[in-house]
Amino acid sequence: MQAARTGLGRGHGGQEGYSLIELLVVVLVIGVLAAIAIPTFIGQTTKASDAQAKELARTAETTAESIATEHEGKYENVSVEELKKAEPTITTTISSKQAYLSGTTHAPSEYSVTVTSATGDELTISRSAAGVISRECTSAAGKHNCSGKTTSSW
Repeated sequence: MQAARTGLGRGHGGQEGYSLIELLVVVLVIGVLAAIAIPTFIGQTTKASDAQAKELARTAETTAESIATEHEGKYENVSVEELKKAEPTITTTISSKQAYLSGTTHAPSEYSVTVTSATGDELTISRSAAGVISRECTSAAGKHNCSGKTTSSW
């Protein structure tokens, strides 16, 4: 009676391991999955940077309205310095890692606040003299982060 063979041998003679073709198929599958996943993760990073910038722009807008309320409804005092003074959480330091308030315009009955995101996009909230609020996103040169365009509203 012959003893039964034990072990994980795949072929005759007890040879173990994977063939070159099997290894290449595994590497190919991993490569395809990485090609799908990496752009998705990069897109999420861009969205997070722009979300941070939108939140900062909205905070600056609310602060600008508060400043106007304290000055008889006039927006003449809406400046980067005044916004930072009124709301210390507003970031004004130029950075490539986080959003910052990069500029303002102001007149007695209108203003705009512009925030630059870590991706270089500029998000602007403007109030016209008629009281209409508009939001615009402008991508940095050569980029299309604003809803796939160089400019868009948000």
